[in-house]
Amino acid sequence: MFDLIQSFISDYTFRTVAMGSGVLGILSGALGSFAVLRRQSLLGDAISHAALPGIALAFLLTRSKAPLVLLLGAALAGWLGTLLILAIVRNTRIKDDSALGLVLASFFGFGLVLLTFIQKQPYANQAGLETFLFGQAAALLARDVVTMAVLSLITLTILGIFWKEFKLISFDPEFGQSLGVPVRLFDVLLTSLLVVAIVVGLQTVGVVLMSAMVVAPAAAARQWTDRLSLMTLLAGFFGALAGISGAIISSMFAKLPTGPTIVVCMSFIVAFSLMFAANRGILWRWLQERRNRRRLELNAVLSDLYALADQHADHYHAHPIQVLRAMSIGHGGVDRSLKELRARGWVEQTPDGGWRLTEIGYQAAKKVVEQGREVAQ
Repeated sequence: MFDLIQSFISDYTFRTVAMGSGVLGILSGALGSFAVLRRQSLLGDAISHAALPGIALAFLLTRSKAPLVLLLGAALAGWLGTLLILAIVRNTRIKDDSALGLVLASFFGFGLVLLTFIQKQPYANQAGLETFLFGQAAALLARDVVTMAVLSLITLTILGIFWKEFKLISFDPEFGQSLGVPVRLFDVLLTSLLVVAIVVGLQTVGVVLMSAMVVAPAAAARQWTDRLSLMTLLAGFFGALAGISGAIISSMFAKLPTGPTIVVCMSFIVAFSLMFAANRGILWRWLQERRNRRRLELNAVLSDLYALADQHADHYHAHPIQVLRAMSIGHGGVDRSLKELRARGWVEQTPDGGWRLTEIGYQAAKKVVEQGREVAQ
């Protein structure tokens, strides 16, 4: 840990990449929460691919590889691609997924054509544009991180200012329209913020992998909470954690690309959340189902003992375990249930091997039976 902190302080490249990746994770996670909740996860993929021709055109028009110039071109192209998707869905019979695929393929193909054209031209500074396909975090400079941080701060500030409106259009746009909220305007604004979040990360993880940084942190955060505010914070935290972890791991091994490593780290976070998240995790649900099954087995044995007790004048008459096993066909777990009920003091075993309810157990069994009757009614 000490060596890691020392490397962060002294190593310019590591410090720059880690900070840039962390900023990207926070922004993409926060904006990705809205994309996931609005079922627009594939929109991030379309925007990132649509940004490629904007990068190439920005270079052709300015002959500059300044990050701000290229990011501006990417943002304009991504924004136009998004508006085109919305226009196709609104004015034609083409569905959302088809419109996304159409715009993604056409813009990305056009971007590859432009990149090929640029590579064949005698431009001295053309090298490096192709890194936007898969990202090259190691090429980040301090001014690039500053640009990313400023854009992220502006984007998150706008998100905070219009938080209520974005929350409304994400969950109930029809109700927002009835209140007079300009839903379409805020829809375009939220999509524009998502465009900025994607464009910020192109140089780090690239066009191909950027959609994962939008969807994965939000998907992981959704497993842990039902509150939008907490989900947004968790998504930003998970994104930053994956970004910084990816930067650390890639710095430890030679020729290990940072962008794909970040995505792999994010995938592990998603897998962990899917498995262990409270209430929604696979393991949690398995334990909950197992707990419910055990409770049903215990209640079944209690109900059977109660039914047998009511057939005798002496409610505390003992019954052979074979009778309980015969009555519990389809329930199972009689022996295990009796041991647990005895540990609770609800049943006891007589010297001849029979089982009967205790006074406390009889009252508990009576309550279980009455609750079952109320449910049945």
